[in-house]
Formats: sequence, structure tokens, C-alpha cells
Amino acid sequence: MSNPLPVTVRTATSRDSLEVRRILDGAMLEIGDVDARIDAGDVFVATGAREHPRESDDERLLGALVCEPREHERGARVSAVAVRRRRRARGVGTALVERALEREGALTARFDESVRPFYDSLGFSITRIDDRRYEGERRRSA
Repeated sequence: MSNPLPVTVRTATSRDSLEVRRILDGAMLEIGDVDARIDAGDVFVATGAREHPRESDDERLLGALVCEPREHERGARVSAVAVRRRRRARGVGTALVERALEREGALTARFDESVRPFYDSLGFSITRIDDRRYEGERRRSA
């Protein structure tokens, strides 16, 4: 990770909806009804100071994580985690996952091989689902 960014992670509000969608779109992730997930309190956003004075205010939202509560188990499933391209590999995604884990107690995620190093670095226990997909799980430390 290069030069970590100071970030604050908070629960998204309806005012964040457009920027959350832009961040998810930028990562080519499709999540059903983002507004419903925001209304349910299941979307976290990472915010931070602008690095360059020319950046617009919407650049302050650096990343987003969308959770879905698991029906019969404690914790949540990570539906998506995305960080603005210029802010990747700087701790933003890690901060989002850590905040979600703090609240939920346990997280699961399904992902492609290309993002496995991210989940490995966060200490997820990972198993192969098929030739291209993995599932990971992590529980909050006691």
C-alpha cells in the first residue's frame, strides 16, 4: 500500500446516492437498488480531504461499501466495495471493510480472482467456489 490516506468512514445518507453510484459504476459493479441499501443503513462511504485544490467537492467521497444482512446468521455479505481509481491501494477499501466488520461482527464476500489479494490482505478465510470465483469470510476479533 502506498502512502495511506487519512479517511473517515460513515454510514451513507441519501445525499450520497449519486456519488455512491458513480463510484460503483467506475469500478464496473452493478448493485440493485442502491437507494434502498442506503435507506436501510447498509452502505458505508469513505471521505477524505481533497489532495489537489482543483478537485471538485464530489471528490471528497473516496469509496463505498454495500452490505446485505444475512437472513439466518449474524453479520452481513459484502455486495460491493469500490474506491475511486486514483485513491486505490491507499487504505480506503481496508477502512471501509474494517468499519463494516466493526458494526456487523462478521462479513462474507464473493469475488473474482483478480481481487483475491485484497481479501487475503484483510485476513479473510478464503475458499474456491468454482474455477473463477471465491468466497471469503472474516469475523471480528474478540
